[in-house]
Amino acid sequence: MSTSPLYKTYARSELSFERGEGVWLVTVDGRRFLDCASGVAVNSLGHSHPHLVEALKAQAEKLWHVSNIYTIPEQEKLGRRLIEATFADRVFFTNSGAEALEAAIKTARRYFHDKGEGERYRLITFEGAFHGRTLATIAAGGQEKYLEGFGPKMPGFDQVPFGDLDAVKAAIGPETAGILVEPVQGEGGIRPLPTETLRALREICDRNGLLLVLDEVQSGVGRTGRFFAHEWAGITPDIMAIAKGIGGGFPFGACLATEEAAAGMVPGTHGSTYGGNPLAMAVGNAVLDVVLSEGFLESVQRKGLLLKQRLAAVVDQHPRVFEEIRGTGLMLGLRCRVPSAEVLAEMRANGLLSVAAGENVLRIMPPLIISEEEIGEAVARVEKAAAAVEAKLDKGAAE
Repeated sequence: MSTSPLYKTYARSELSFERGEGVWLVTVDGRRFLDCASGVAVNSLGHSHPHLVEALKAQAEKLWHVSNIYTIPEQEKLGRRLIEATFADRVFFTNSGAEALEAAIKTARRYFHDKGEGERYRLITFEGAFHGRTLATIAAGGQEKYLEGFGPKMPGFDQVPFGDLDAVKAAIGPETAGILVEPVQGEGGIRPLPTETLRALREICDRNGLLLVLDEVQSGVGRTGRFFAHEWAGITPDIMAIAKGIGGGFPFGACLATEEAAAGMVPGTHGSTYGGNPLAMAVGNAVLDVVLSEGFLESVQRKGLLLKQRLAAVVDQHPRVFEEIRGTGLMLGLRCRVPSAEVLAEMRANGLLSVAAGENVLRIMPPLIISEEEIGEAVARVEKAAAAVEAKLDKGAAE
């Protein structure tokens, strides 16, 4: 096999897929896998969803790109729909989650600059966070494994222990602009921030004149059973970054903000050549057609509860393999007692796809359109994988 011409930045599996059908992926040699990774929570409506395919094809035949020099009608439409469905008054479209976070960070800093308080540029973040791979977002996440080798850490971020409100209060200083947090840490191991903690963060921001900035790149667009995860706490942010599920597999993201928070983002302060291109906007509008349709989010809640209950039974049956099930909706995680890579390998051997996260967790995040029958099939395959791991443990003990 020839050496790949690609950067060696991924420890890639040898699996290679040719096509997808709903929650299923088919390899080039014809094997079928039940996809409980969803491209890391991206394929919100599964693979080759007919409404998304038709929207993309129809737009592709008309117009691909013009740049933001001009008004893009589908961008205006999607922006308006997002505003109507959320807390926001303004939207900036990007190409990725990391870019959405960059826009959110810049929006927060610019807000205080325009108030004559340019010294207030620092954001309080949390241990275990993942906000992207740019120099700013790896600094915000604060994880050494992502920072190593890329020079001095970009200033402006003060990290505190996950969910520690006393540490948050202690970290507030004259340079603090706001708090940046994921309502559910995805890469960090499917760790939901307790509802009361998220409410307390909103109160802390209000009391100290700070901005609450949410990263809903992974937890948003129906993944937890609400349009956005922060809705479970009954609070609203000032700024929010989204991506992944909003494109259903097409790469784009967005930064949403209140009128007040976005007031400083005037012509020349930020931009994107591709952001909000007609292709992305057509797909985004198609995703909202489905996700915001009557009863859809309620179905995610129902299916998420069913999946969690059935996985909890598997955890109980295989305590040597699994420690707990965590998460909400269809954003779930299995914390393993054995190395998660060993369980992942057995899942793949049984035709099931998952994706690893922090704290030895395997993420179970199927497309939101998964059926109850397919949930049963997914759980059965997890159980088979666990049994296979246990058999190896028994064999090792016998030897």
